[in-house]
Amino acid sequence: MFGNPLSSKQKNELKRLGQCCIINPRRPNIALCDTDKVSFIPMPAVSEDGYLVDMADEEYGKVKKGFTYFENNDVLFAKITPCMENGKGAIAYGLTNGIGVGSTEFHVLRPINGISSPYWLLTLTRMPIFRERAAKNMSGTGGQKRVSASYLNHFMVGLPAIEEQRRFEAIYRQADKSKFGDFKSQFIEMFGTVENNTHNFPIMTIGEFANCFAGATPSTSHPEYWENGRIRWMSSGEVHKGHVEDTDSRITELGYKSASTRMVPIHSIVIAIAGQGKTRGTVAITEVDLCTNQSLCAIVPDERVNYSYLYHNLQGRYLELRGLSGDVNGRGGLNLKIIQKIPVILPPIEKQQQFASIAQQADKSKSVIQKALVYLNDIQSDELRKIA
Repeated sequence: MFGNPLSSKQKNELKRLGQCCIINPRRPNIALCDTDKVSFIPMPAVSEDGYLVDMADEEYGKVKKGFTYFENNDVLFAKITPCMENGKGAIAYGLTNGIGVGSTEFHVLRPINGISSPYWLLTLTRMPIFRERAAKNMSGTGGQKRVSASYLNHFMVGLPAIEEQRRFEAIYRQADKSKFGDFKSQFIEMFGTVENNTHNFPIMTIGEFANCFAGATPSTSHPEYWENGRIRWMSSGEVHKGHVEDTDSRITELGYKSASTRMVPIHSIVIAIAGQGKTRGTVAITEVDLCTNQSLCAIVPDERVNYSYLYHNLQGRYLELRGLSGDVNGRGGLNLKIIQKIPVILPPIEKQQQFASIAQQADKSKSVIQKALVYLNDIQSDELRKIA
């Protein structure tokens, strides 16, 4: 669609990225009181697949200094390793009072009206070859390497016509609608929240309607616990699959009996209770029977709770879940007692099932659109690598 944006031989005019967007725009004078709310977006709130996982409201006076400032439709680009290499970046949208503040490890790319679209900027900066080249030009040492604003400013890129960018934006927006970010607002409209229970639905803790248990890992020093295994065994890193239809590892019956892991039935929820990066607090649905390691907690709801409803409820509370075990930005861990005490609003099962049906249809739509976007990105990346 865009051709080869990084090639010197192409149909689009070559421009410095700094001519296509405003990089790290200055904060304007803001007519906000210190008690007014703005959106706060730390690094864990930005996913590695190009979306905001969650954001919280903070009083402007508490965050107006010491953080990065941005507005709706700005593109966030993680500049520090390994977040940059892992693809962290997103379009800021739905910000409270139109204003967001967040990690100082973000570069902000602001589209220029009539020249660039946030969706083109996000797609460009998420391309593997763009990230690979940026990684080669990082400065600093060890885990503190960063991509400089100067590098982004002087990066040469083929700028598509704004009409072409807008056509792509229409496709991207359709894919965006199928992400859970829109589900979250629909979820709140349908059911309210624990803090704002506008429909007066019952509120129960997870421990009151579900069986919760953690898994375990058979000893890796015993090959007979793993070789030719037939029992699916899930590690915490696989929680990012969202819907777990298979696992990367399997264990034998002997390995299963040697450890304290337990079978998790199909259509249960698993939540990462430990892990680096954005893993802790992430949830997934089991689409097959499996067992897990000790860094995952299984939540097996009873007949009063629809598993898909519970999954989306917890998925939309990502930062809240991370905060239960300490600082959302740091290391920490959840545990069974914490999870069992998490309150959940429980509408009638019929309403839960109604929402689950909406979510299922959106997942189908999302799958089709995202496959098309992945195909487009793969074609572009393959072309770029040929000339890199």
